[in-house]
Amino acid sequence: MEMTDQVRRYAEAAQAVLEEWCAIPNLEAGIRDRVFLDDEHRRYAVISEGWVRSERVHHVVIDLEIIDGKVWIQADNTDSAVARKLEARGVAKMDIVLGFRPPDLRAATEYAAA
Repeated sequence: MEMTDQVRRYAEAAQAVLEEWCAIPNLEAGIRDRVFLDDEHRRYAVISEGWVRSERVHHVVIDLEIIDGKVWIQADNTDSAVARKLEARGVAKMDIVLGFRPPDLRAATEYAAA
């Protein structure tokens, strides 16, 4: 599937936001954040993984997906407002969907409902 210029820009913005997040060292010893980029499926994520004492840690920190030209935030388990970071990198509010919110609540946000 060919990427339009807008989708390419949005993919680059998503990658930059994720790499920026991962540049900050994890405060938990033994945990590292890793960026996963899948341009073919237009899916981008940060996963935390490692060990805290004898407990395995492996969870999604940020999950972004480009669907029909919009950036869907499927997970934002940060304190840094990923939507705002995408805006700062040129993604229009009307092209950001808070996918982790129920559909009926999305319409009440400043972002796209779908």
